[in-house]
Amino acid sequence: MSAVPPFVNEPYTDFTKPEAQAAAAVSLAKARAELGKDYDLLIGGEWIKTSDKLTSTNPSNVSEVVGTFSKASAELATKAIESAHEYFTEWSQTDPVYRAELAMKVAAIIRERKMDFNAWLVLEAGKTWPEAEPEVAEAVDFCEYYARLMLKLAKPDPLVQMPGEKGQLVYLPLGAGIVIPPWNFPFAILAGMAIAALVAGNTVVIKPSSETPAIAAKFIDVLIEAGFPLKAFSFCPGSGNVIGDLLVEHPKTRFVSFTGSKEVGLRINELAAKPRKGQIWIKRVVAEMGGKDAIVVDRETNVDKAVEGVFVSAFGYQGQKCSACSRAIVDAAIYDEFLEKLKARVATITQGPSEKFENYMGAVVSASAKKSILEYIEIGKKEGRLLIGGGPAEGNGHYIQPTVLADIEPKHRVFQEEIFGPVLAVTKAKDFDEAIAFANDTEYGLTGAVYTDNPAKIEKAKKEFFVGNLYINRKCTGAMVGAHPFGGFNMSGTDSKAGGPDYLLQFLQPKSIAERIA
Repeated sequence: MSAVPPFVNEPYTDFTKPEAQAAAAVSLAKARAELGKDYDLLIGGEWIKTSDKLTSTNPSNVSEVVGTFSKASAELATKAIESAHEYFTEWSQTDPVYRAELAMKVAAIIRERKMDFNAWLVLEAGKTWPEAEPEVAEAVDFCEYYARLMLKLAKPDPLVQMPGEKGQLVYLPLGAGIVIPPWNFPFAILAGMAIAALVAGNTVVIKPSSETPAIAAKFIDVLIEAGFPLKAFSFCPGSGNVIGDLLVEHPKTRFVSFTGSKEVGLRINELAAKPRKGQIWIKRVVAEMGGKDAIVVDRETNVDKAVEGVFVSAFGYQGQKCSACSRAIVDAAIYDEFLEKLKARVATITQGPSEKFENYMGAVVSASAKKSILEYIEIGKKEGRLLIGGGPAEGNGHYIQPTVLADIEPKHRVFQEEIFGPVLAVTKAKDFDEAIAFANDTEYGLTGAVYTDNPAKIEKAKKEFFVGNLYINRKCTGAMVGAHPFGGFNMSGTDSKAGGPDYLLQFLQPKSIAERIA
Protein backbone atom coordinates (compact mmCIF):
# COMPACT_ATOMS: atom_id res chain seq x y z
CA MET A 1 0.00 0.00 0.00
CA SER A 2 1.36 3.40 -0.96
CA ALA A 3 1.79 6.16 1.60
CA VAL A 4 -1.54 7.23 3.08
CA PRO A 5 -2.12 10.99 3.35
CA PRO A 6 -3.04 12.44 6.74
CA PHE A 7 -6.69 12.25 7.76
CA VAL A 8 -8.81 15.26 6.80
CA ASN A 9 -12.52 15.66 7.51
CA GLU A 10 -14.83 15.49 4.52
CA PRO A 11 -16.09 18.97 3.54
CA TYR A 12 -19.82 19.78 3.44
CA THR A 13 -21.95 20.77 0.47
CA ASP A 14 -23.44 24.27 0.70
CA PHE A 15 -27.16 23.92 -0.03
CA THR A 16 -27.67 27.66 -0.39
CA LYS A 17 -26.02 27.33 -3.80
CA PRO A 18 -28.34 26.66 -6.79
CA GLU A 19 -26.03 23.99 -8.21
CA ALA A 20 -26.20 22.02 -4.95
CA GLN A 21 -29.97 22.21 -4.91
CA ALA A 22 -30.11 21.06 -8.54
CA ALA A 23 -27.87 18.07 -7.77
CA ALA A 24 -30.04 17.24 -4.77
CA ALA A 25 -33.17 17.27 -6.92
CA VAL A 26 -31.57 14.77 -9.33
CA SER A 27 -30.60 12.43 -6.48
CA LEU A 28 -34.02 12.76 -4.90
CA ALA A 29 -35.72 11.75 -8.15
CA LYS A 30 -33.34 8.81 -8.50
CA ALA A 31 -34.10 7.60 -4.98
CA ARG A 32 -37.83 8.14 -5.40
CA ALA A 33 -37.77 5.93 -8.49
CA GLU A 34 -36.66 3.07 -6.23
CA LEU A 35 -39.33 3.55 -3.57
CA GLY A 36 -41.41 0.50 -2.75
CA LYS A 37 -38.65 -1.92 -3.68
CA ASP A 38 -38.42 -5.34 -1.98
CA TYR A 39 -35.20 -6.10 -0.09
CA ASP A 40 -33.89 -9.54 0.88
CA LEU A 41 -31.87 -10.71 3.84
CA LEU A 42 -28.17 -11.46 3.36
CA ILE A 43 -27.02 -14.34 5.56
CA GLY A 44 -23.92 -16.46 5.16
CA GLY A 45 -23.31 -15.08 1.68
CA GLU A 46 -26.85 -15.92 0.46
CA TRP A 47 -29.78 -13.64 -0.33
CA ILE A 48 -32.93 -14.91 1.37
CA LYS A 49 -36.62 -13.95 1.06
CA THR A 50 -39.13 -14.46 3.85
CA SER A 51 -42.89 -14.08 3.95
CA ASP A 52 -42.71 -11.99 7.12
CA LYS A 53 -42.18 -8.38 5.99
CA LEU A 54 -41.20 -5.02 7.43
CA THR A 55 -42.43 -1.85 5.71
CA SER A 56 -40.59 1.46 5.90
CA THR A 57 -42.38 4.74 5.20
CA ASN A 58 -41.41 8.37 4.74
CA PRO A 59 -41.99 10.20 8.07
CA SER A 60 -42.68 13.42 6.16
CA ASN A 61 -45.36 11.69 4.05
CA VAL A 62 -46.67 8.49 5.58
CA SER A 63 -48.44 7.55 2.33
CA GLU A 64 -45.05 7.04 0.70
CA VAL A 65 -43.59 3.54 1.15
CA VAL A 66 -39.79 3.58 1.11
CA GLY A 67 -39.32 -0.18 0.93
CA THR A 68 -40.43 -3.62 2.03
CA PHE A 69 -37.97 -5.88 3.82
CA SER A 70 -37.79 -9.58 4.54
CA LYS A 71 -37.61 -10.11 8.29
CA ALA A 72 -35.32 -12.68 9.84
CA SER A 73 -36.80 -15.47 11.93
CA ALA A 74 -35.10 -16.85 15.02
CA GLU A 75 -33.77 -19.69 12.89
CA LEU A 76 -32.30 -17.34 10.30
CA ALA A 77 -30.78 -15.08 12.95
CA THR A 78 -29.11 -18.14 14.47
CA LYS A 79 -27.78 -19.05 11.03
CA ALA A 80 -26.42 -15.50 10.64
CA ILE A 81 -24.35 -15.50 13.81
CA GLU A 82 -23.14 -19.06 13.33
CA SER A 83 -22.12 -18.32 9.72
CA ALA A 84 -20.29 -15.20 10.88
CA HIS A 85 -18.50 -17.22 13.55
CA GLU A 86 -17.48 -19.84 10.99
CA TYR A 87 -16.16 -17.31 8.47
CA PHE A 88 -14.27 -15.38 11.15
CA THR A 89 -11.43 -17.94 11.02
CA GLU A 90 -10.73 -16.97 7.42
CA TRP A 91 -11.46 -13.24 7.57
CA SER A 92 -9.38 -12.69 10.72
CA GLN A 93 -6.29 -13.96 8.90
CA THR A 94 -6.47 -11.39 6.11
CA ASP A 95 -3.79 -8.72 5.91
CA PRO A 96 -4.77 -5.62 7.94
CA VAL A 97 -3.45 -3.48 5.11
CA TYR A 98 -5.91 -5.17 2.74
CA ARG A 99 -8.77 -4.58 5.14
CA ALA A 100 -7.78 -0.91 5.45
CA GLU A 101 -7.76 -0.60 1.66
CA LEU A 102 -11.29 -1.96 1.53
CA ALA A 103 -12.42 0.55 4.16
CA MET A 104 -10.93 3.37 2.09
CA LYS A 105 -12.77 2.05 -0.97
CA VAL A 106 -16.01 2.27 0.98
CA ALA A 107 -15.15 5.88 1.79
CA ALA A 108 -14.44 6.63 -1.87
CA ILE A 109 -17.76 5.16 -3.03
CA ILE A 110 -19.74 7.12 -0.45
CA ARG A 111 -17.86 10.30 -1.28
CA GLU A 112 -18.61 9.89 -4.98
CA ARG A 113 -22.36 9.37 -4.36
CA LYS A 114 -22.80 11.61 -1.37
CA MET A 115 -25.89 13.32 -2.72
CA ASP A 116 -27.60 10.01 -3.45
CA PHE A 117 -27.15 8.90 0.16
CA ASN A 118 -28.35 12.32 1.32
CA ALA A 119 -31.57 11.69 -0.61
CA TRP A 120 -32.21 8.39 1.18
CA LEU A 121 -31.72 10.11 4.55
CA VAL A 122 -34.23 12.76 3.50
CA LEU A 123 -36.83 10.21 2.43
CA GLU A 124 -36.48 7.54 5.11
CA ALA A 125 -35.04 9.32 8.17
CA GLY A 126 -36.80 12.66 7.60
CA LYS A 127 -33.59 14.69 7.57
CA THR A 128 -33.37 18.03 5.83
CA TRP A 129 -30.56 18.31 3.29
CA PRO A 130 -28.28 20.35 5.61
CA GLU A 131 -28.75 17.65 8.29
CA ALA A 132 -28.25 14.72 5.91
CA GLU A 133 -25.02 16.08 4.42
CA PRO A 134 -22.96 16.06 7.65
CA GLU A 135 -24.08 12.51 8.37
CA VAL A 136 -22.92 11.19 5.00
CA ALA A 137 -19.67 13.13 5.36
CA GLU A 138 -19.23 11.56 8.80
CA ALA A 139 -19.63 8.10 7.27
CA VAL A 140 -16.75 8.93 4.93
CA ASP A 141 -14.71 10.19 7.87
CA PHE A 142 -15.28 7.06 9.95
CA CYS A 143 -14.10 4.82 7.12
CA GLU A 144 -11.00 6.90 6.43
CA TYR A 145 -10.14 7.38 10.10
CA TYR A 146 -10.55 3.75 11.16
CA ALA A 147 -8.59 2.52 8.16
CA ARG A 148 -5.66 4.65 9.31
CA LEU A 149 -6.04 3.46 12.90
CA MET A 150 -5.86 -0.16 11.74
CA LEU A 151 -2.68 0.53 9.81
CA LYS A 152 -1.17 2.02 12.95
CA LEU A 153 -2.27 -0.85 15.19
CA ALA A 154 -0.92 -3.39 12.71
CA LYS A 155 2.51 -2.01 13.59
CA PRO A 156 2.28 -1.03 17.28
CA ASP A 157 5.03 0.79 19.13
CA PRO A 158 7.83 -1.53 20.27
CA LEU A 159 7.86 -2.89 23.79
CA VAL A 160 10.67 -2.64 26.31
CA GLN A 161 13.08 -5.42 25.27
CA MET A 162 14.38 -7.75 27.98
CA PRO A 163 17.93 -9.12 27.66
CA GLY A 164 17.91 -12.41 25.77
CA GLU A 165 14.32 -11.96 24.56
CA LYS A 166 12.48 -10.59 21.57
CA GLY A 167 9.17 -9.12 22.73
CA GLN A 168 6.23 -7.88 20.73
CA LEU A 169 2.59 -6.90 21.15
CA VAL A 170 0.05 -7.79 18.46
CA TYR A 171 -3.63 -6.94 18.23
CA LEU A 172 -6.02 -9.75 17.32
CA PRO A 173 -9.65 -9.43 16.22
CA LEU A 174 -12.32 -10.63 18.63
CA GLY A 175 -14.71 -12.78 16.59
CA ALA A 176 -18.27 -12.53 15.30
CA GLY A 177 -20.23 -9.55 16.56
CA ILE A 178 -23.63 -7.91 16.39
CA VAL A 179 -23.94 -4.35 15.04
CA ILE A 180 -27.15 -2.55 16.04
CA PRO A 181 -27.29 1.02 14.68
CA PRO A 182 -29.90 3.66 15.56
CA TRP A 183 -32.52 5.23 13.32
CA ASN A 184 -31.39 8.81 14.01
CA PHE A 185 -27.94 8.39 12.40
CA PRO A 186 -28.66 5.26 10.36
CA PHE A 187 -25.87 5.79 7.84
CA ALA A 188 -22.94 7.36 9.70
CA ILE A 189 -23.18 5.37 12.91
CA LEU A 190 -23.82 2.14 11.03
CA ALA A 191 -20.79 2.82 8.83
CA GLY A 192 -18.64 3.65 11.84
CA MET A 193 -19.60 0.61 13.90
CA ALA A 194 -19.50 -1.85 11.00
CA ILE A 195 -16.25 -0.61 9.45
CA ALA A 196 -14.49 -0.48 12.82
CA ALA A 197 -15.36 -4.12 13.43
CA LEU A 198 -14.62 -5.30 9.90
CA VAL A 199 -11.34 -3.43 9.44
CA ALA A 200 -10.17 -4.93 12.73
CA GLY A 201 -10.75 -8.39 11.26
CA ASN A 202 -14.08 -9.30 12.82
CA THR A 203 -17.24 -10.53 11.12
CA VAL A 204 -20.58 -8.88 11.84
CA VAL A 205 -24.31 -9.42 11.79
CA ILE A 206 -25.98 -6.08 11.06
CA LYS A 207 -29.44 -5.67 12.56
CA PRO A 208 -30.69 -2.31 11.26
CA SER A 209 -33.33 -0.19 12.92
CA SER A 210 -36.85 -1.06 11.81
CA GLU A 211 -37.38 2.66 11.09
CA THR A 212 -34.50 2.98 8.60
CA PRO A 213 -33.69 -0.38 6.95
CA ALA A 214 -33.40 1.03 3.41
CA ILE A 215 -30.47 3.23 4.39
CA ALA A 216 -28.76 0.19 5.92
CA ALA A 217 -29.43 -1.76 2.71
CA LYS A 218 -27.71 0.97 0.69
CA PHE A 219 -24.68 0.69 2.97
CA ILE A 220 -24.62 -3.08 2.44
CA ASP A 221 -24.47 -2.41 -1.31
CA VAL A 222 -21.40 -0.23 -0.74
CA LEU A 223 -19.62 -2.94 1.28
CA ILE A 224 -20.22 -5.40 -1.53
CA GLU A 225 -19.07 -3.00 -4.23
CA ALA A 226 -15.92 -2.15 -2.27
CA GLY A 227 -14.96 -5.83 -2.17
CA PHE A 228 -15.77 -6.98 1.35
CA PRO A 229 -16.59 -10.71 1.18
CA LEU A 230 -20.31 -11.49 1.40
CA LYS A 231 -19.71 -13.86 4.28
CA ALA A 232 -17.96 -11.20 6.36
CA PHE A 233 -21.27 -9.48 7.15
CA SER A 234 -24.97 -10.27 7.25
CA PHE A 235 -27.94 -7.97 6.68
CA CYS A 236 -30.54 -9.11 9.16
CA PRO A 237 -33.61 -6.89 9.66
CA GLY A 238 -36.09 -8.23 12.18
CA SER A 239 -38.10 -7.63 15.31
CA GLY A 240 -36.10 -7.04 18.46
CA ASN A 241 -38.28 -9.41 20.45
CA VAL A 242 -37.77 -12.16 17.86
CA ILE A 243 -34.09 -11.90 17.00
CA GLY A 244 -32.56 -9.16 19.16
CA ASP A 245 -32.18 -11.05 22.41
CA LEU A 246 -31.27 -14.23 20.54
CA LEU A 247 -28.35 -12.58 18.75
CA VAL A 248 -27.03 -11.03 21.96
CA GLU A 249 -27.36 -14.25 23.96
CA HIS A 250 -25.91 -16.65 21.40
CA PRO A 251 -22.70 -18.31 22.69
CA LYS A 252 -20.92 -17.62 19.39
CA THR A 253 -21.49 -13.85 19.73
CA ARG A 254 -18.22 -12.28 20.85
CA PHE A 255 -19.24 -8.62 21.02
CA VAL A 256 -22.21 -6.32 20.61
CA SER A 257 -21.86 -2.80 19.19
CA PHE A 258 -25.00 -0.83 19.96
CA THR A 259 -26.31 2.72 19.67
CA GLY A 260 -29.82 3.48 20.88
CA SER A 261 -31.97 3.93 23.95
CA LYS A 262 -30.86 3.51 27.54
CA GLU A 263 -33.48 0.82 28.13
CA VAL A 264 -32.36 -1.37 25.22
CA GLY A 265 -28.68 -0.75 25.93
CA LEU A 266 -29.03 -1.83 29.55
CA ARG A 267 -30.91 -4.95 28.49
CA ILE A 268 -28.16 -5.83 26.01
CA ASN A 269 -25.55 -5.31 28.70
CA GLU A 270 -27.47 -7.53 31.11
CA LEU A 271 -28.04 -10.33 28.58
CA ALA A 272 -24.45 -10.22 27.34
CA ALA A 273 -23.07 -10.45 30.88
CA LYS A 274 -24.58 -13.90 31.47
CA PRO A 275 -22.47 -16.71 29.94
CA ARG A 276 -24.33 -19.30 27.86
CA LYS A 277 -23.64 -22.97 27.38
CA GLY A 278 -20.64 -23.37 25.08
CA GLN A 279 -19.47 -19.76 25.52
CA ILE A 280 -15.75 -19.44 26.19
CA TRP A 281 -15.34 -15.66 26.50
CA ILE A 282 -16.71 -12.63 28.29
CA LYS A 283 -18.74 -10.77 25.69
CA ARG A 284 -17.76 -7.20 25.05
CA VAL A 285 -20.47 -4.54 24.84
CA VAL A 286 -19.77 -1.20 23.15
CA ALA A 287 -22.80 0.99 23.83
CA GLU A 288 -23.89 4.58 23.30
CA MET A 289 -27.26 5.18 24.93
CA GLY A 290 -28.38 8.76 24.58
CA GLY A 291 -28.44 11.75 26.87
CA LYS A 292 -30.23 14.63 28.54
CA ASP A 293 -27.83 17.28 27.36
CA ALA A 294 -27.60 20.75 28.85
CA ILE A 295 -26.27 24.10 27.74
CA VAL A 296 -25.34 26.45 30.59
CA VAL A 297 -25.74 30.14 29.76
CA ASP A 298 -23.84 32.42 32.09
CA ARG A 299 -24.56 36.11 32.70
CA GLU A 300 -21.07 36.94 31.36
CA THR A 301 -21.73 36.04 27.75
CA ASN A 302 -23.16 37.32 24.49
CA VAL A 303 -26.83 36.37 24.88
CA ASP A 304 -27.52 36.42 21.14
CA LYS A 305 -24.77 33.88 20.47
CA ALA A 306 -25.99 31.69 23.32
CA VAL A 307 -29.54 31.78 22.01
CA GLU A 308 -28.36 30.71 18.58
CA GLY A 309 -26.26 27.87 20.00
CA VAL A 310 -29.17 26.58 22.08
CA PHE A 311 -31.56 26.97 19.15
CA VAL A 312 -29.43 24.98 16.71
CA SER A 313 -28.61 22.32 19.30
CA ALA A 314 -32.24 21.88 20.38
CA PHE A 315 -34.08 21.89 17.05
CA GLY A 316 -31.63 20.58 14.46
CA TYR A 317 -33.09 17.34 13.05
CA GLN A 318 -36.22 17.88 15.13
CA GLY A 319 -34.24 17.41 18.36
CA GLN A 320 -33.67 13.75 17.48
CA LYS A 321 -29.95 13.64 18.22
CA CYS A 322 -28.54 11.98 21.31
CA SER A 323 -26.36 15.09 21.58
CA ALA A 324 -29.28 17.54 21.24
CA CYS A 325 -29.73 20.28 23.82
CA SER A 326 -32.86 19.38 25.76
CA ARG A 327 -32.07 21.59 28.79
CA ALA A 328 -31.01 25.23 28.78
CA ILE A 329 -29.86 26.33 32.23
CA VAL A 330 -29.72 30.11 32.30
CA ASP A 331 -28.36 32.59 34.84
CA ALA A 332 -31.17 34.49 36.54
CA ALA A 333 -29.59 37.83 35.58
CA ILE A 334 -30.26 37.24 31.87
CA TYR A 335 -33.08 34.68 32.10
CA ASP A 336 -35.93 36.88 30.85
CA GLU A 337 -33.84 38.38 28.06
CA PHE A 338 -32.76 34.91 26.97
CA LEU A 339 -36.36 33.62 26.88
CA GLU A 340 -37.59 36.61 24.90
CA LYS A 341 -34.87 36.22 22.27
CA LEU A 342 -35.19 32.44 22.14
CA LYS A 343 -38.96 32.63 21.60
CA ALA A 344 -38.45 35.05 18.72
CA ARG A 345 -35.84 32.78 17.16
CA VAL A 346 -37.97 29.65 17.46
CA ALA A 347 -40.89 31.51 15.88
CA THR A 348 -38.86 31.79 12.65
CA ILE A 349 -38.74 28.00 12.16
CA THR A 350 -40.30 26.78 8.94
CA GLN A 351 -41.63 23.23 9.06
CA GLY A 352 -42.79 20.74 6.48
CA PRO A 353 -41.46 17.95 4.21
CA SER A 354 -37.72 17.69 4.75
CA GLU A 355 -37.02 17.49 1.02
CA LYS A 356 -38.08 21.14 0.65
CA PHE A 357 -35.10 23.44 1.07
CA GLU A 358 -37.21 26.16 2.72
CA ASN A 359 -38.04 23.93 5.70
CA TYR A 360 -35.76 24.07 8.74
CA MET A 361 -37.59 21.22 10.48
CA GLY A 362 -39.26 18.09 9.20
CA ALA A 363 -41.26 15.38 10.95
CA VAL A 364 -40.22 13.12 13.80
CA VAL A 365 -39.41 9.56 12.81
CA SER A 366 -42.58 7.63 13.65
CA ALA A 367 -46.13 7.70 15.00
CA SER A 368 -44.97 6.14 18.27
CA ALA A 369 -42.24 8.77 18.68
CA LYS A 370 -44.78 11.53 18.02
CA LYS A 371 -47.17 10.11 20.61
CA SER A 372 -44.45 9.87 23.26
CA ILE A 373 -43.16 13.39 22.61
CA LEU A 374 -46.64 14.91 22.75
CA GLU A 375 -47.27 13.16 26.08
CA TYR A 376 -44.08 14.72 27.47
CA ILE A 377 -45.15 18.14 26.22
CA GLU A 378 -48.40 17.83 28.17
CA ILE A 379 -46.40 16.88 31.27
CA GLY A 380 -44.14 19.88 30.71
CA LYS A 381 -47.09 22.26 30.39
CA LYS A 382 -48.15 21.26 33.90
CA GLU A 383 -44.63 21.34 35.34
CA GLY A 384 -43.66 24.69 33.85
CA ARG A 385 -44.81 27.38 31.44
CA LEU A 386 -45.33 26.88 27.72
CA LEU A 387 -43.30 29.56 25.93
CA ILE A 388 -43.95 28.49 22.31
CA GLY A 389 -45.21 25.48 20.39
CA GLY A 390 -46.86 22.78 22.41
CA GLY A 391 -48.63 20.44 20.03
CA PRO A 392 -48.77 18.61 16.69
CA ALA A 393 -48.16 20.46 13.44
CA GLU A 394 -50.07 20.12 10.18
CA GLY A 395 -49.03 17.75 7.41
CA ASN A 396 -49.31 14.15 6.24
CA GLY A 397 -46.47 13.09 8.50
CA HIS A 398 -45.33 12.92 12.10
CA TYR A 399 -45.04 16.68 12.64
CA ILE A 400 -44.62 18.35 16.04
CA GLN A 401 -44.25 22.07 16.69
CA PRO A 402 -40.88 23.16 18.08
CA THR A 403 -41.65 23.55 21.76
CA VAL A 404 -40.01 25.52 24.58
CA LEU A 405 -41.04 25.00 28.19
CA ALA A 406 -39.89 27.68 30.64
CA ASP A 407 -39.56 27.72 34.44
CA ILE A 408 -38.73 24.01 34.63
CA GLU A 409 -37.28 22.80 37.94
CA PRO A 410 -34.40 20.26 38.21
CA LYS A 411 -36.65 17.52 39.61
CA HIS A 412 -39.32 17.87 36.93
CA ARG A 413 -39.72 14.95 34.55
CA VAL A 414 -39.02 17.02 31.44
CA PHE A 415 -35.72 18.05 33.04
CA GLN A 416 -34.70 14.49 33.95
CA GLU A 417 -36.12 12.16 31.28
CA GLU A 418 -34.96 11.83 27.67
CA ILE A 419 -37.67 13.04 25.29
CA PHE A 420 -35.88 12.76 21.92
CA GLY A 421 -37.84 15.37 20.04
CA PRO A 422 -38.14 19.14 19.45
CA VAL A 423 -38.73 19.97 23.10
CA LEU A 424 -36.48 22.28 25.14
CA ALA A 425 -36.77 22.77 28.90
CA VAL A 426 -35.42 26.08 30.23
CA THR A 427 -34.37 26.37 33.87
CA LYS A 428 -33.30 29.40 35.89
CA ALA A 429 -30.13 29.23 38.03
CA LYS A 430 -29.09 31.84 40.59
CA ASP A 431 -25.43 31.72 39.48
CA PHE A 432 -22.87 29.71 37.51
CA ASP A 433 -22.14 27.24 40.31
CA GLU A 434 -25.81 26.35 40.67
CA ALA A 435 -26.13 26.05 36.88
CA ILE A 436 -23.31 23.49 36.75
CA ALA A 437 -24.87 21.59 39.65
CA PHE A 438 -28.22 21.53 37.81
CA ALA A 439 -26.52 20.38 34.61
CA ASN A 440 -24.91 17.46 36.47
CA ASP A 441 -28.20 16.51 38.13
CA THR A 442 -29.03 13.74 35.66
CA GLU A 443 -28.31 10.05 35.18
CA TYR A 444 -26.86 10.82 31.75
CA GLY A 445 -23.53 12.37 30.78
CA LEU A 446 -23.16 12.65 27.02
CA THR A 447 -22.70 16.21 25.74
CA GLY A 448 -22.90 19.64 27.27
CA ALA A 449 -21.94 23.22 26.50
CA VAL A 450 -21.17 26.40 28.40
CA TYR A 451 -21.54 29.97 27.19
CA THR A 452 -19.37 32.31 29.25
CA ASP A 453 -16.60 34.83 28.70
CA ASN A 454 -15.16 34.32 32.17
CA PRO A 455 -11.93 32.23 32.02
CA ALA A 456 -12.32 31.01 35.62
CA LYS A 457 -15.79 29.72 34.88
CA ILE A 458 -14.55 27.99 31.75
CA GLU A 459 -11.92 26.20 33.84
CA LYS A 460 -14.56 25.24 36.39
CA ALA A 461 -16.72 23.74 33.64
CA LYS A 462 -13.77 21.78 32.28
CA LYS A 463 -13.19 20.26 35.71
CA GLU A 464 -16.74 19.85 37.04
CA PHE A 465 -19.22 19.56 34.15
CA PHE A 466 -19.45 15.75 33.98
CA VAL A 467 -20.01 14.87 30.33
CA GLY A 468 -18.11 12.90 27.73
CA ASN A 469 -18.15 15.78 25.23
CA LEU A 470 -17.92 19.34 26.57
CA TYR A 471 -18.12 22.37 24.30
CA ILE A 472 -17.22 25.92 25.27
CA ASN A 473 -19.01 28.85 23.61
CA ARG A 474 -20.48 26.72 20.82
CA LYS A 475 -23.36 24.32 20.20
CA CYS A 476 -23.37 20.87 21.83
CA THR A 477 -24.08 18.94 18.60
CA GLY A 478 -21.92 18.24 15.57
CA ALA A 479 -18.99 16.17 16.82
CA MET A 480 -16.33 15.77 14.13
CA VAL A 481 -14.42 12.54 13.62
CA GLY A 482 -10.85 12.88 14.85
CA ALA A 483 -11.50 16.26 16.45
CA HIS A 484 -14.26 15.42 18.96
CA PRO A 485 -14.07 11.73 19.97
CA PHE A 486 -17.68 10.97 20.87
CA GLY A 487 -19.13 9.03 23.80
CA GLY A 488 -20.58 9.67 27.22
CA PHE A 489 -20.52 8.81 30.89
CA ASN A 490 -23.03 7.23 33.27
CA MET A 491 -26.22 6.06 31.52
CA SER A 492 -25.05 7.59 28.27
CA GLY A 493 -22.93 4.55 27.53
CA THR A 494 -19.53 2.99 27.80
CA ASP A 495 -17.67 6.17 26.73
CA SER A 496 -16.04 4.23 23.91
CA LYS A 497 -15.26 7.45 21.98
CA ALA A 498 -16.32 6.87 18.38
CA GLY A 499 -14.07 8.74 15.99
CA GLY A 500 -11.23 8.80 18.50
CA PRO A 501 -7.77 7.22 18.65
CA ASP A 502 -8.84 4.48 21.11
CA TYR A 503 -12.06 3.35 19.45
CA LEU A 504 -10.68 0.46 17.40
CA LEU A 505 -9.30 -1.14 20.55
CA GLN A 506 -12.91 -2.02 21.42
CA PHE A 507 -12.83 -4.56 18.58
CA LEU A 508 -9.38 -6.01 19.20
CA GLN A 509 -7.58 -7.95 21.91
CA PRO A 510 -3.85 -7.55 22.61
CA LYS A 511 -1.48 -10.52 22.67
CA SER A 512 1.97 -10.21 24.23
CA ILE A 513 4.67 -12.47 22.79
CA ALA A 514 8.11 -13.03 24.34
CA GLU A 515 10.62 -15.18 22.43
CA ARG A 516 13.88 -16.31 23.99
CA ILE A 517 16.81 -15.70 21.65
CA ALA A 518 20.43 -16.88 21.66
